[in-house]
Amino acid sequence: MATPYYRSEFSPFEISSEEGLSTSVLSKSKRATWAKYNPISVTKSCLSVWRCSHVWCNTRPLSKQALFCRLVRRPFWGLIILLGLLKLLSLTWQGLVYLFPDDLDSALDAWVLPGGRPSIFSHWATYGVIPVACHSHNDYWRRVPLHSALAAGCTSIEADVWLSGNELLVGHLPLTLTQDQSLRSLYLDPLLKMLEDHNPRSVNLSLDDNADRNDVAGVFANDPSQSLVLLVDFKADGEHLWPRLVENLKPLREAGYLTHFNGSSVIQRPITVVVSGDAPFHRLFGQITYRDIFFDTPLDDISAHCSQRSADKLPYTPSNSYYASVNFYKAIGHLNFNRFSQSQLSKLRCQINAAHERGLKVRYWGTPSWPRGLRNHVWHILVREGVDVINVDDLRDATQRDWRKHRSWWS
Repeated sequence: MATPYYRSEFSPFEISSEEGLSTSVLSKSKRATWAKYNPISVTKSCLSVWRCSHVWCNTRPLSKQALFCRLVRRPFWGLIILLGLLKLLSLTWQGLVYLFPDDLDSALDAWVLPGGRPSIFSHWATYGVIPVACHSHNDYWRRVPLHSALAAGCTSIEADVWLSGNELLVGHLPLTLTQDQSLRSLYLDPLLKMLEDHNPRSVNLSLDDNADRNDVAGVFANDPSQSLVLLVDFKADGEHLWPRLVENLKPLREAGYLTHFNGSSVIQRPITVVVSGDAPFHRLFGQITYRDIFFDTPLDDISAHCSQRSADKLPYTPSNSYYASVNFYKAIGHLNFNRFSQSQLSKLRCQINAAHERGLKVRYWGTPSWPRGLRNHVWHILVREGVDVINVDDLRDATQRDWRKHRSWWS
């Protein structure tokens, strides 16, 4: 008569009694077969944190090997697994914050402060943004013109304009111009809407006689008094572009949002319009009692002869000009060994002092952008010597990182 299937092959107790062997020394194949048909015991063994899978540890729990395994090895790997899980949770959270920042902010605010009132500035597009003295070079190339620069904190924005019919179109070259990319649609209308939201004018204040009754809030929640510079670079005949710009600025002008010269002094307002390129300077000089468009003065003209003071006869003053700008390589030259020479530093200081003596803000355009170490070095020297605004293409590195600490030339 044949031996029953379960008795001859799979019962550990039969094997032990018939072969005289302990279950702890069963052959590997028989133990595996036994485990296969005992899922409950296998599950308990896997879920037990302190249960060792080593036969030696189970048969001799007080041996050195068993104690080392129980007290050192298993806690060590348990700690590694715990740290791995924490890191995975951290990466998951960072990914959620990156993908859904606004949704998480609203959800967490509702959780932390249930029913609480949000800040009166929370609806501002620049809520929490710290203004930085940087100029968003060719801002219309940004993924979101104007708003990308404001989110980074730049206090100056550049737009190149061309005349197409009666519209000022924004672009670097004529081939890239489109009718829906105009100065009004990209900059003037959004700024007007933003300033109207920031200035509801719903409260009547009793001001002192010496207080300015026309104070208005600007675009930055952290510093409402900070004026945003809109640099309009004329890429075509300025005589034709000028009247169109004056007309396009009318809504901002009537609302009192434009920095202007009232005939005796300059009144700061949320938006300061500066023109450069082919802009006709005589149009500015001819306006004596009021002007709300200012000129981007050539810095090299002002500082042409610092020692002789021959530039004192030039008509550039804060009443008609705002920036004093120049191409970096034209004014300073190439940096040998990626460093400023003493003569270049002297020239830089001369130019900065000449502009500041006239009350103008210094800006160098065309500064090196690569390698990053050289770019950071130039930025650091310019800011250290008193340049008022740095010309930037990389908004993130310029405003959200301490680029003074990055000295690697190729990183």
